[in-house]
Amino acid sequence: MNRKPSMLVIFLTVFIDLIGFGIVVPLVPMFSRHYGASGWLIGAIIASFSAMQFIFSPIWGRLSDRYGRRPILLISTACASVSYVIFAIGSGLENHTLALWTLLLSRVFAGACGGNITVAQAYVADISKPEERSKRMGLIGMAFGLGFIFGPAISGVMLKFFGATGPGWAAAALCAFNFILAFSILVESWKPEANPVARRPRFTQWGHTLSQPKIGLLILIFFLATFAFSCFESTLPLLVSDNFNLGLSASQTAPASSVISLFVFCGLIAACIQGGAIGRLVKKFGEPKLICASLVMTGASLVLLPLIHGDGPLRWSAVLRGADAPWIKMLAALVLLSVGSSLSRAPVFGMLSNLTPANEQGATIGVAQSAGSLARIVGPLFAASLYFHLAMLPYLICGSIAIVTGLLTVRSLTAK
Repeated sequence: MNRKPSMLVIFLTVFIDLIGFGIVVPLVPMFSRHYGASGWLIGAIIASFSAMQFIFSPIWGRLSDRYGRRPILLISTACASVSYVIFAIGSGLENHTLALWTLLLSRVFAGACGGNITVAQAYVADISKPEERSKRMGLIGMAFGLGFIFGPAISGVMLKFFGATGPGWAAAALCAFNFILAFSILVESWKPEANPVARRPRFTQWGHTLSQPKIGLLILIFFLATFAFSCFESTLPLLVSDNFNLGLSASQTAPASSVISLFVFCGLIAACIQGGAIGRLVKKFGEPKLICASLVMTGASLVLLPLIHGDGPLRWSAVLRGADAPWIKMLAALVLLSVGSSLSRAPVFGMLSNLTPANEQGATIGVAQSAGSLARIVGPLFAASLYFHLAMLPYLICGSIAIVTGLLTVRSLTAK
């Protein structure tokens, strides 16, 4: 092959993968509750994906350093398709216990094989100059945002026309197509034989990575930011359902369409920020100030969200006329959240990449992604369990954590 590694190709690969992710993720808490899961079990099903990523992200990262990015991306994409097949099967089962176990299995398998983001970020680092990395990491974040625009929208259409199993089958088909596309056009970006990688056991790699002060601090920031965001991600369907008197059932289209609309809305904001503004903002303010601002904005929005109450589903026609004040307030808080959360990932991973040797990009990013996965394990368990005791409490705690983290870390990141 004479083609060269390209940002467009890796962006397209990640984008299609995240459409599949976006189709399924908003449905997990709704389907789980529909099948009778408790708050703790809903959190466990959501967290199972991240639990597996916590274990496997560093492994996939190291393997990509050793064998190249392309084969790991292909394996991950193929396995994602299988996981969505399992999700589709579970979504159609009438036995509630069996359905919950099948949904859990689908998320466990997806997490274990989910190396795409780790390896894609290493791919971006391979083909980017140091001064371009934060901006280009933002394009991976843009793929996240676009995935949460098109994914939930497709999910809503599939629910309406094909029932509960439709979204899972659609996600499986998209990932199968993505595998074929990546196999055909994705070019290797890394030649490991030219830069041999030190072979370290798992916990030795963690110790090596975290012992580097600024790298360790950035990974801690990413952990806390992800922990706070997981509060929103795992309980928004429940919060909207309860605060706007929607009810919550996989068979009801009103609550599902309202929640899906909110995920699409947040994805659109995130895509605009990460795809267009992040490069200019990094150039103007620098990564440390941008990370601080992102955490403060995210924290403030989390504190506001549980205070907003209304009645009835989201109707965009009323919102656009300014006739539905509660939903306008909810959307304003979500704008703040989407902007804030969109500003952190790219500068964090840009700084991590610039501080890491070329032959350890996959390993370092894998450790960071694993820390994010750990946050998504404890975050949903914490938030979903606490939510059923007092709905606003996880939002207030996670919001406070985000604000304090932002204010305390900016000086440390700017120190020489």
